[in-house]
Amino acid sequence: MKTTVYYALVMLMATMMLALFPTDAEAQIYEDTVRLHILANSDSKEDQTLKLEIRDRLLLKYGEILSEADSLDEAKSTTNHLLSQIEVDAEGWIQELGYSYSATATLTTEWYETREYENFTLPCGYYTSLRIIIGEGEGKNWWCVMYPPLCMDIATEEAPADDGLIDYSKEELKLIKSGKYNVKFKILE
Repeated sequence: MKTTVYYALVMLMATMMLALFPTDAEAQIYEDTVRLHILANSDSKEDQTLKLEIRDRLLLKYGEILSEADSLDEAKSTTNHLLSQIEVDAEGWIQELGYSYSATATLTTEWYETREYENFTLPCGYYTSLRIIIGEGEGKNWWCVMYPPLCMDIATEEAPADDGLIDYSKEELKLIKSGKYNVKFKILE
C-alpha cells in the first residue's frame, strides 16, 4: 500500500512539474521578444512623471531603430551596441527635465507576469529585457514590448495598433490574441 501511494505521489509531482514547462508557442514568444522595463527613482508623483517622459523618449528614438531588426538576435545585438548611448540619452533627458538622477541601461533576462494589453496578452515567463533604472530605481516600474515594436503607439499617442504583431508566427499570434494559455505536457507534445 505504501509503495502504491509513494509511486502515485511521485507521478503526480512529475506531472505537475511538466505542466510548468512552456508550450512550444509560449517558448517561441519568449525567444522573439525584447521587453522594455523602466524603474522610477521613487513613487513620488514627480519621479513617476519623469519615468513616463523617459519612456516616451526612449520609445520614440530607439523603438524606431529596433523596428528595423529582422530577428530577435539582430534586435539584441543592436540594443547591446546602443546601451551606452541609451544611458547617455536617458541621463541627458533627465537633466533636461530638471533632475540630477543617473540612468543605467542593461540587457538582461527577467521574469514577467502574464500581461494583458488592450489587443493582446503576453504569457508569463523569462524574457530578454532592456532594463532602465532611473536614480535609485525604487519606484513603481513600467514595462511593455520594445521588439517587435508594440509600444510605439504609447509614445506617439496614436490609437493602439497591432503592427508589431506581424513579426510573430501564426501560432504565436493565436496564443497572444486569445490570452488563453492551456496547460500542456511538453513531453507529450
